[in-house]
Amino acid sequence: MAEEGTPGKSEEPPAPAPSSTPGKTLSVEVEELPKAIVRRVVKDKLSKLSSGGGEEEILVNKDALLAFSESTRIFIHYLSATANDICKESKRQTINADDVLKALEEIDFVEFVEPLKASLEEFRRRNEVKKSGVKGKETVKKRRIEDTPSKNGRKE
Repeated sequence: MAEEGTPGKSEEPPAPAPSSTPGKTLSVEVEELPKAIVRRVVKDKLSKLSSGGGEEEILVNKDALLAFSESTRIFIHYLSATANDICKESKRQTINADDVLKALEEIDFVEFVEPLKASLEEFRRRNEVKKSGVKGKETVKKRRIEDTPSKNGRKE
């Protein structure tokens, strides 16, 4: 038993090392993109680009999906770090869409800027329609509640 504490003997790794390994695994799992979504996006894009144009099944290898997922994750990290730098240069704490657009230009993905602007406009337009529709429904519901008689026969 005296040999366990002697220097020079190979000992088990220190206590923090084993606990850091599960932590790394956990953080990778948290940062992974959903595989089903990656598969759907890749297959949809490939089916649109295929020359046949039919309903043929596009097969994507598991390793290829992992490569798509990992490269997308890295791109998101790179883009968000660049957008964050732009935001901080402007002395703000919240990244906005303009920061992301400027970041795309800065990392030489200028060809993405116009399609992204169009998508943002479409998204904003849809949200305005949804918001105005929801406000109208809430007003109608309030009126109905006010007009309906309560249990004792009076209007509320």
